[in-house]
Amino acid sequence: MTEAGRAPGDHGPAAAAHTSRPHVGARLEDRAYALLARRLARRGWVPRIEPYAGYGAPGWVRVMARAVLAPPGTSSAQVAEEDAASARRAVRGWRSFLTVPVAHAALRVEVAGREHDVRADRGGYVDAVLEADLDPGWGEVGLSLGGSAVRAPVLVVPPGPGVALVSDVDDTAMVTALPRPLLAAWNTLVLHEYARRPVPGMAGLYRRWLAANPGAPTFYLSTGAWNVAPALRRFLERAGCPLGPLLLTDWGPTNTGWFRSGREHKLTTLRRLLREFPERRWVLVGDDGQHDPQIYAQIAEEHPGRVAVVAIRQLSPAEQVLAHGTPSAPREQQRAHPGAPVVVRGADGNALALALIDAGVLRTP
Repeated sequence: MTEAGRAPGDHGPAAAAHTSRPHVGARLEDRAYALLARRLARRGWVPRIEPYAGYGAPGWVRVMARAVLAPPGTSSAQVAEEDAASARRAVRGWRSFLTVPVAHAALRVEVAGREHDVRADRGGYVDAVLEADLDPGWGEVGLSLGGSAVRAPVLVVPPGPGVALVSDVDDTAMVTALPRPLLAAWNTLVLHEYARRPVPGMAGLYRRWLAANPGAPTFYLSTGAWNVAPALRRFLERAGCPLGPLLLTDWGPTNTGWFRSGREHKLTTLRRLLREFPERRWVLVGDDGQHDPQIYAQIAEEHPGRVAVVAIRQLSPAEQVLAHGTPSAPREQQRAHPGAPVVVRGADGNALALALIDAGVLRTP
């Protein structure tokens, strides 16, 4: 059994966040959830599992899910049916946050005929790296908790050299105008799914990149909460984007503060991916509304030669104002170094595709 939430040998910022005494925000959150869980349990609510897409390579797989409470009689089939129904109707974002986690739940994971016992963290999240022998491509693992049993998709990356793509979501694949607080709350909690607009040309860019690199994995990295993972997955499917694991975070308090650092989440996740797939070179796609250019530049400098391309969507002056309050992009400090990536910029996916063609990264249709 692998400790949930920590890859073997992981001693990065996530490890440093563990302290002997949690932050007051985390303690208050835990008490509130414990109170709600007791009341709902008395009403007959039972644990169920929300599966997330995982990934891995020959020999191992990263399994991600969350244990939450559900009304009595809720089966895995009903959850899947509700998810499918949500894809056909306008769903307000706030409904995704009406969840009560099952803290430290003990789950059983079945991978290729082998069973593993894993334990969720205080927020009900399972994030475990397990030994596995799965064929490259998309597969499934089984998760069970009490009477709840679900299947979770996993992307097994083929061994050997190649490329991989990581894309931001907010204001890169989807028009979001984050993180201005009130607008962010409106977009996340009130706006229904079908009102969310894709950034023009981005899905086509991803498909062209995948056609030029068959079998290469795609990951979506966002500072959004895991609560919105089903809605984001449905959005990406409607927009025609390639399938890929979502790498999100938890909005709640941590052991060290009231809120998590979105910048640190992206840095930690990118470092982990580069460590897990050492033979891959990476294409990083983001926008200039916040810190993506600086984050990607830092990763490229830390890992010379590992980042092949950085593609940055340039927000309009109006979008820049919504994103951070000024009509221009935050200043970047670019430092030349050996193995620096190709950097292209454009207003949307179509402009980025043309820039990548000019740079010799993509071929003309």
